[in-house]
Amino acid sequence: MPALFVVGGVCQYVGAALGVFLFDTLDPAAVAWLRALGAGVLLLAWRRPWTRGAGTGRWTRRKVMVATLFGLVTVGMNVVFYEAIARIPLGAAVAIEFLGPVAVAAAGSSRVRDKIALCLVVLGVLAIAGDQFGGSAVGLPGVAFAVASAALWAAYILLGKRIADAGNGIDDLAVGMAGASVILAPALIGPVLSADAGVFLEPRVWMLGLGVGLLSSVVPYVLDQVVLARIGRARFALLLALLPTTATVVGAVVLSQLPSVAEGIGILAVIAAVVIGGTSGRDGALRAQSDIAPPP
Repeated sequence: MPALFVVGGVCQYVGAALGVFLFDTLDPAAVAWLRALGAGVLLLAWRRPWTRGAGTGRWTRRKVMVATLFGLVTVGMNVVFYEAIARIPLGAAVAIEFLGPVAVAAAGSSRVRDKIALCLVVLGVLAIAGDQFGGSAVGLPGVAFAVASAALWAAYILLGKRIADAGNGIDDLAVGMAGASVILAPALIGPVLSADAGVFLEPRVWMLGLGVGLLSSVVPYVLDQVVLARIGRARFALLLALLPTTATVVGAVVLSQLPSVAEGIGILAVIAAVVIGGTSGRDGALRAQSDIAPPP
């Protein structure tokens, strides 16, 4: 089962790396929109949520609104994540993102180890951010975008847990991603359309966009559910510690992004924090987030 989780993580970050290859054609916000649209279309085609209620109950207006809000938060998280990886290495961005779930776990817990985990993540983020002072001018804005993604991941966890408890999370995710991609289309792809609408006539753009949606959202979610059913939430939370490492390896192999010593130390600090946080408490946020979907 850990091997299956790693496969999901590799797919997730290979999908993110494919998105980087689109940055020469589209801005990061437009790439995030393509990912949301691709994931939404594929999930709708697979789940067909209109043929049944969302787990328990019909698709009421309130259910649609909550699902759409969840989709907006998810797409917003993806937008700032892609803005981050357009400026800093993939592994560093993913490590910084874990500030969100670890902070949620620490805020809702009185356990000392959750506080230690939060301190380790903060130290890891500071190590990565400090390394950017000696790097390019785009490094620090990239860190800021990754921190924003962490904040949205925290909101995603809290909202996603409520959705998962109330019904079928994957159906809500399908409706939410599709709805959010429609609502946010003017803001996210409007600038590209006004500058060069012809770019969306290129088959390469749509193929990569669907590939990013499939690899980054659909495949990891399905594999995560298989792993969760076999090993449970506690061990799944520990497996989350593999994600920063997976992202770093994918960044090195696919994007030639070799981490510096400071980045390596920061990523290791985050991995340690996830391990510590994942072994504490039955209601930790690191386990709660897995009820709805994988991280961005």
